[in-house]
Amino acid sequence: MPVISADLVRRGPMATASELQEQLLGGQTLLSESREHLIEVVDVLASYGEVLDAYSINLIYQAERQFLVPFPLFKYLDGDVNPAKIWRHLWHDRINFEYAEYCMKAMLWHGTGGMDAYLDSEAFAESCRAIIRRKTKRDPLLALLNPLFRNFLPELIRTAATTHALGQFWRVMSDLFVALAQAEADGRVDSIEKVVEFIKDGLVTAAAQPITYAVEIDGEKFWVLTPEAGLTFLGDVAVPYVEAVFLRGLPFLGTVSFNAQAQQISPDQGKFAYGALFADPLPTMGSGIPPSLLMQDMFRHLPERLHQLYRQKGRGEGDVRVKICMSFQKSMFCVTNAAIRGTFPHSLASSDPAETAANSAYAASWASRLSLARTDCL
Repeated sequence: MPVISADLVRRGPMATASELQEQLLGGQTLLSESREHLIEVVDVLASYGEVLDAYSINLIYQAERQFLVPFPLFKYLDGDVNPAKIWRHLWHDRINFEYAEYCMKAMLWHGTGGMDAYLDSEAFAESCRAIIRRKTKRDPLLALLNPLFRNFLPELIRTAATTHALGQFWRVMSDLFVALAQAEADGRVDSIEKVVEFIKDGLVTAAAQPITYAVEIDGEKFWVLTPEAGLTFLGDVAVPYVEAVFLRGLPFLGTVSFNAQAQQISPDQGKFAYGALFADPLPTMGSGIPPSLLMQDMFRHLPERLHQLYRQKGRGEGDVRVKICMSFQKSMFCVTNAAIRGTFPHSLASSDPAETAANSAYAASWASRLSLARTDCL
């Protein structure tokens, strides 16, 4: 979602930080209640869940079966290398796994949370050394590269670890979003409030799920993310993902011109605000633009109910991918809303002054960031 002048694309009033803080502390949803919003969020997440299923399978395949492969030409084929699939791939009749890699690279580059801390540890460095010793014994190209570029293979292993962890994260989110659509169809979810609660409960349930990763080399198992590292789903992958993809993101060079010397791109990564919650919903459908790839993937799996709603509005089919992008942004606010609810330091019903003060400070920190986001879509 490219970022351009906000004045050109605002759709309504912007919420202030104090208003957002009040909503969060009051247990209110950021997205307003309406039947149309419910259809948009549930159906676009149902589509996204189908796409994430493919993304998850491919990322885990890459991390496990294409590990330290010098030229992974068929990494997007999930091991099913046949002429018909290669032809469809070349003509883009396929899921665009490039977007999945874009999100992985954003997480790798921004490097926040417990997993990044572990990847900087001596324990991880020792795992890398053991893997490289075994791998270079039978791979002459890697054996040549390793002494010339000492950080090259450890960085590839670090990338593989992030790839596998994101695949595990998306496995949970895919199942959660598909289950949400089923719950709405069954009548168990009939409001935005229940959508946020459903997602929050899913995140809380998976919070302590361990994140581990091992590879097999010549019949021997080597740990990359060890069980002893104690990495978990919520704190070490989900929260860094929200930080990297929802909030910070990456500026899309080639779509919008930036002058880095004039500080149009901050040298401080922590101040980046190019993520999904901040970006303008304008998929260009240009080659290589990550959100355009995602919107095309979601269009291929779009529920008919939502597709019919889109046909009745705006330009009908003419701007359907822009409409998907707008609905997706609303849904990401709901996911963020659920994540905030599930990570408050104390119960919102608490009357203890210290606990209410901690909750207020937590809500204020989120509100100050979200007040700069595209809250006009809410």
